[in-house]
Amino acid sequence: RSPSRGLGDVYKRQIQLFSQHFPIIYEYRQMFFFGVLATIGIAAAATFFGMILGLCNALIRVIRIEKGNIVTKGLLWLLQQCSRLYVTLFRGTPMLVQIFIWHNVWSPLLVHQQNGLLISGDLAVYLRQNYAPLVAGVLALSFNSGAYITEVFRSGIKSIDRGQMEAARSLGLSYGQAMRYIILPQTLRRMLGPLGNEFITLLKDSSLLATIAVAELTYVAKSAAGRYYVYEEPYYFIALVYLMLTMALAWFFARLEKKYNTDGNR
Repeated sequence: RSPSRGLGDVYKRQIQLFSQHFPIIYEYRQMFFFGVLATIGIAAAATFFGMILGLCNALIRVIRIEKGNIVTKGLLWLLQQCSRLYVTLFRGTPMLVQIFIWHNVWSPLLVHQQNGLLISGDLAVYLRQNYAPLVAGVLALSFNSGAYITEVFRSGIKSIDRGQMEAARSLGLSYGQAMRYIILPQTLRRMLGPLGNEFITLLKDSSLLATIAVAELTYVAKSAAGRYYVYEEPYYFIALVYLMLTMALAWFFARLEKKYNTDGNR
């Protein structure tokens, strides 16, 4: 009897035992797998867009105009007030409420067959039929994350010694060049830990998207439990999956932060 055949028999017996003891998980195994991928993808997309929003808002908050007329300074002041309002609103209201607003109010307003502010016509119909919950969910997570990442970026920029900006300016760099080549690279290295925590938070918060029928991990468990009226098996299973994901990501980001920490400690 060949070793490969023996390993094949062992694998088949393990699959059989798993299907007998965890029938719901086995039946929905492919959906759970794609649910995990969707959860990770949603968290990654929301973190990416949140970083863009956070960086833009943080730069608006910390920028200083040395030479400019009253109109330019007035415009900057207005942008800074809008940034503060954005951070206050999205940090001060529940994530679930924001998801419902995006899905039920802002999404139909922006994408509508007849009078969508951004998209209308047949494309709007196609998007709303196939991707409306997913797009609304990613936008809700992104804007919420952006409010928190704004403060992370702002704190990171403020933590860089002011003398570095003065030294860069004395060497002939403009404010934008000094920010781009001197300040922001150091800021990003110091932000690895907080950004990792934000990604893990979004990974867990993505479970709220099950309320608007986004097919992520929690929605799959909810569907399986609703079909068989068995709740322990699917919900315990996804709790274990979330725990494994967060522990693995926490270990990864801790190693990454240790590798790129600004003090050079190993």
